[in-house]
Amino acid sequence: MGHRNSVEIVEAFWEAVWNGHDPDAVDRFVVEDFVITNAGEDIVGRENFKTWIAAFLDKVHDLELEVIETFQNEDGSRVASRWRLHGKNNGVLGTEPDGQQIAVTGTAVWAVREDGKLLHNWVERASWELFQKLTSA
Repeated sequence: MGHRNSVEIVEAFWEAVWNGHDPDAVDRFVVEDFVITNAGEDIVGRENFKTWIAAFLDKVHDLELEVIETFQNEDGSRVASRWRLHGKNNGVLGTEPDGQQIAVTGTAVWAVREDGKLLHNWVERASWELFQKLTSA
C-alpha cells in the first residue's frame, strides 16, 4: 500500500458533512457497509449513518466542527483527529432544547481503505461533561 494523504479525505468529510450540514454528502466518502462506533454502540451501514447524522444535526443547531489536529499513520490506513464542536442546544443528550450555546470536544479514529473510502470511525466525546453543564441549575 502506497503513501496517501488520508488527512485531506477526513478533513474534507468534516467540512462537507458536518460543517455543510449535509448528511447526503456521506455518499462521496464512505463505503456502503460503513460502521461508526459511538459511545460503544455500532451504527452499521451508510444509510443508517446518514440518519444518525441528520438526527444529531437536528439536536445541535448551527453546528460547527473545528478540527484541532489531525494526523495519520505512515500508509494512510488510519487517521486520528481531535475536534471541538460548537452550536446551539436543541435537545442534545435528551436535554431541554433551550438554544444555549454548547461546545464539546472529542476524538475520532478512522480506518481508510486504499482507494480513500472511509471504512470505520470510532468516536469518543465529552458527552457527560456537556450533559452536566446543560442540566445544572
